[in-house]
Amino acid sequence: MSDKYPESSGRRRFVKGVVGSAALAGAGTAGTAVLESVTNPTGSGGGQTNYFAVENTAGPAPRGMPMVPIEIDDNGDIKGVFPDVKEVETETGGTKKQARMELGGIEYTPNWYQYCGVQGYGGLRPDYDGDNYFRFSGAGYSWQPSGGKVNIDEFDDYDTWENDYGDAGIGKPAKATWRSQNTDNTIPILIIRSPVLEDRVESAEGEVAEWLEAATDQGVMAIVNKCTHFCCAPQGFRTSNYEGAEDKIYCQCHQSIYDPFSIVKKSFVAFARPEN
Repeated sequence: MSDKYPESSGRRRFVKGVVGSAALAGAGTAGTAVLESVTNPTGSGGGQTNYFAVENTAGPAPRGMPMVPIEIDDNGDIKGVFPDVKEVETETGGTKKQARMELGGIEYTPNWYQYCGVQGYGGLRPDYDGDNYFRFSGAGYSWQPSGGKVNIDEFDDYDTWENDYGDAGIGKPAKATWRSQNTDNTIPILIIRSPVLEDRVESAEGEVAEWLEAATDQGVMAIVNKCTHFCCAPQGFRTSNYEGAEDKIYCQCHQSIYDPFSIVKKSFVAFARPEN
């Protein structure tokens, strides 16, 4: 993969006219809440949301990218867990479908992913007509297939795999899509299988331990690959030498960096999902 910014200039790059937003983002979650509540449309869900994320460790991103809990079926195919869908009664006496469940000690809803336009994606709708399996993305790592379901066997060399970035043996990544069949938009997913994650699962404590136990399996984790700064799709895990990003997730737009093995609980104001 190409590295758009192979050498650090010592300065962050910002798009002209958005420095104010970047500065506000630097204020943390509170800044995010202000930004995202200003134009929060009417619709389903939305509002203050707690979620588990991979921590942002550098750059202007205001918070971590949300994890997607995973399951591995008997064939080894990997899928994302979508919240349980139920019919609930509305204030007008009708019914509607609602996706919500308790998982790993936290309320898990589509709100986790309702930012950066993803709130309008068909795959987040409770009535989405498709399955939950991850499928390889055509624009992914050189090793991966161009399509088809993601299978655990593809990661057999996860504890030895290497490329031009980071240390060998810290994990093998893949890019995929989720709940994006026959939809106008694609939910981008970053999958990582790593012995480092396995160690984190063993050593974690408290609510993070409960979450990781429920959301990962066999050293596999998944993340919605959408930067929380200006909504770019990051290059991915182990794709850049920029300022210590070799073994982390790097976003090429404004040099935000995320640590996939530092799992944190965050909060933000989710956009509502458009009704239509």
